[in-house]
Amino acid sequence: MKRSIRTTALTVGALVAAVGLPAGAAQAADATPRIDLRVLVVSDGGPSTDAIAEELATAGTPYTEIDLTQSGRPVIDAGFLADTVDGRPRAKFQAVVLPNDNPFTAGSTEMAALATYEQTYAVPQVDAYTYARPEAGLQYPAFGGYSGSVDGVQASVTSAGRAGSFGYLDGTVPFEDNDPAVGESYAYLSTPVTGADFTSYVDAPIPGRSTRGSLVGEYRHDGRRELVVTFVYNQYQQQFRLLARGIVEWMTGGVHLGASRNYFAVHVDDVFAADDRWNSTLNCTPGDVDCTDPDVTPDPIRMTPADVDQAISWQNSRGLTLDLAYNAVGSVNQREDNNGVDELADKLIADRDAFRWVNHTYSHPFLGCVQDTTVVPWKCATNADGSTQWVSRTEISDEIATNRVWGQTAGLPLENDELVTGEHSGMKVLPQQPEDNPNLALALDDNDISWLGSDNSRDPAQRQLGPATTVPRYPMNIFYNAGRAADQVDEYNWIYTSRAQGGSGICEDNPATTTCLSAPLDTATGYTDHIVPLEKRIALGHVLANDPKPHFIHQSNLAEDRIAYPVLDGVLDGYDALFADNTPVVNLRMKDIGTELQRRAAWQAALNDGQITAYRIGDAVTVEAPDGLAVTATAPTGTTLGGAAFGSAYAGGTSGWTPSAGTPLDLTLPASATAPATETVAPTEAVAPTPATDPAPDTRVPAGVIEQVPYPADN
Repeated sequence: MKRSIRTTALTVGALVAAVGLPAGAAQAADATPRIDLRVLVVSDGGPSTDAIAEELATAGTPYTEIDLTQSGRPVIDAGFLADTVDGRPRAKFQAVVLPNDNPFTAGSTEMAALATYEQTYAVPQVDAYTYARPEAGLQYPAFGGYSGSVDGVQASVTSAGRAGSFGYLDGTVPFEDNDPAVGESYAYLSTPVTGADFTSYVDAPIPGRSTRGSLVGEYRHDGRRELVVTFVYNQYQQQFRLLARGIVEWMTGGVHLGASRNYFAVHVDDVFAADDRWNSTLNCTPGDVDCTDPDVTPDPIRMTPADVDQAISWQNSRGLTLDLAYNAVGSVNQREDNNGVDELADKLIADRDAFRWVNHTYSHPFLGCVQDTTVVPWKCATNADGSTQWVSRTEISDEIATNRVWGQTAGLPLENDELVTGEHSGMKVLPQQPEDNPNLALALDDNDISWLGSDNSRDPAQRQLGPATTVPRYPMNIFYNAGRAADQVDEYNWIYTSRAQGGSGICEDNPATTTCLSAPLDTATGYTDHIVPLEKRIALGHVLANDPKPHFIHQSNLAEDRIAYPVLDGVLDGYDALFADNTPVVNLRMKDIGTELQRRAAWQAALNDGQITAYRIGDAVTVEAPDGLAVTATAPTGTTLGGAAFGSAYAGGTSGWTPSAGTPLDLTLPASATAPATETVAPTEAVAPTPATDPAPDTRVPAGVIEQVPYPADN
């Protein structure tokens, strides 16, 4: 495990080394404190503490939140923070997160209790966003520092940060500047006050000076350790997403429940089939149910063998495997129309082992209600009694089974329990079909389907549908009906410009989910200059958020201009520039993603029900969980479970899922995580630090990312 540099008598790398019991208590060998693996988050309702809480929640790390703005909240006192269990002193929290270095009033007994607690049990404190001032170990910004916008600033991880909790980063921490007209991040850049024991982990140039100011640093004083963060952020911003792991690793010493990894999977739908092309004159897609013109013939887009070679070459260069969701009828029809010839299918089948494959149904029909296409938009057809007409169980089952048999005959390496229906149909789709086709669950059971792809923009929560659990997929705003960049931009302009600018007005009608362009994009440059950077930023945001959900595009996007690659390369190039080699992108197939999401949901439910107990005593970590529940934890490299190595390596530590058999799981930490303090610090009567009387931190909520709803839907 990479550890922070030790600059005081306290051991910085140790999580909870006993640094002395309360005054007057006799130390004994069997009185090593028990430290519960739970974080205390004290919030003032600001975005920074909320962001850290969200990071903990997403990873599955238990925390208790105290909202200072709420009346009737628990009082933070000695009894709230610590007690005794079986004669052993117990610290109820392994770390404390505060809105700033002291959010309480002058003379606060609560801050005094926290200070004593942190001294007694060597519990670290995170100041989520605080003003640079001597009480936090820093000079006032007026003395050679800076306060103001840091939009677009290139911050850096220092050598101490790389040697410690931020060693998973490659060095650069770019601050976003997505809109020059909007202030997105505010910071105080300053240097340590004279005599302070302060180590900066992330810094940036101070404007107009040759010195650099701290953005994230550790301040050691009075037997306490504080992580001082001097810039404001929210949970969506890239700079926070990059540093969130390090903040958690610092406060927990790399020992905590829950885990975080960076995931990226890309599904390519409609393989073997052809996707209909956008028509810039009609402003719709001939061949779709809502675009009928007898004088216009559909102009389909279909991959070629050369496109397959490019896909394989790209995979090899990027170290990422594509998941191909296939419709066999595309090849069957191609052979029927060309005297048995289908060069694309021959190429894909010959190179089948280069990809992962997913059943996408045989002919890609709509499997929900029977569509009445005599009206625009379509509606569900009804029976004489007014009830909805549904596609039958037999029709759905035949689509699944026929495509599976074709794939097996072609030797495709399938997982037979995975399925993505065409347009994610069969599941509810608003406004026309507000409920699932009741025949879908029956057909899934007929075909032993366990994992069913769903559209995250419609159905973001994993849910059960008969025997199958859904796997929500992120639609990328690279349209299924575009193989050329110019067509993509033309359709994008139609969707995202106002009616006054010749657009559809969809953006005007849906202001909560999307925004109109200020002007139409240039069809020659708009894809590269606007769409690619935006889609890269959104997808990379998912990757950095410990979010395993896959993204999906279409085979048309790998054909012609191959417009998917600039976005995919942008995501991976951006990632590679930010992270060290010990933190690779994790590329899972659909069923493994489904399992990860399912385990997380079960784990979170157990946490919510109070079924998990976890604590550390010295170098031993004990986790008690219900029988059959998979336990998630992160620990330093070298940690063992039952004498065997625990977890798998990631970001300088180890993490993983371990099934519980109903008996405690006992982890043994390596010596590097349990080095004793070189000096015992006995806490004196604590005096609460003086709260800030300096200018209050800028509390503007920084701008977040609005994800545009991709349109049209998967086809």
